[in-house]
Amino acid sequence: MSKEMQELQKQWHAVVQSIHSNANVVAFMNSRVGQYLDDHPFVALSLLMFIAVSAIPIAFFLIFVVTTAIMACIGVIVMEGVVIAIGGITLLCVLCGLGALSLGVSGVLSVSYIVLSTLVNCWCASRAQLRKQEVNGNLPQKSPSALDLSANNGKNE
Repeated sequence: MSKEMQELQKQWHAVVQSIHSNANVVAFMNSRVGQYLDDHPFVALSLLMFIAVSAIPIAFFLIFVVTTAIMACIGVIVMEGVVIAIGGITLLCVLCGLGALSLGVSGVLSVSYIVLSTLVNCWCASRAQLRKQEVNGNLPQKSPSALDLSANNGKNE
């Protein structure tokens, strides 16, 4: 590995160690939910994607609720119930869509990770085999092509 890659790996390792040494993270990972998510990484990734993509719609909904509550204080009490009910139904639909989207993205990311890691492992294995052959001195020799044979036949005539 190059020197930059080793330095990047050391920095990444330091970040991961600081996260794992956090008391809140340790307490969560010792809980039943933390252990379940540790045993089921696809569920953890799906949950993380769902939380990440649903933060903005929930914030908009909360702003919407506060705005309608202020309007209710002004005197639109009946309107508040109807508008919040419609907003709640809309939020439910958006969150269901985001849940499906997060499952899809998690699936694509998981498949991509598996495919890329397999390709990298195959590439590294083939490079290691070539290096081993170079060290042993028995590289496969290329056979002469048909053009080379015809050129040699022309010279002999």
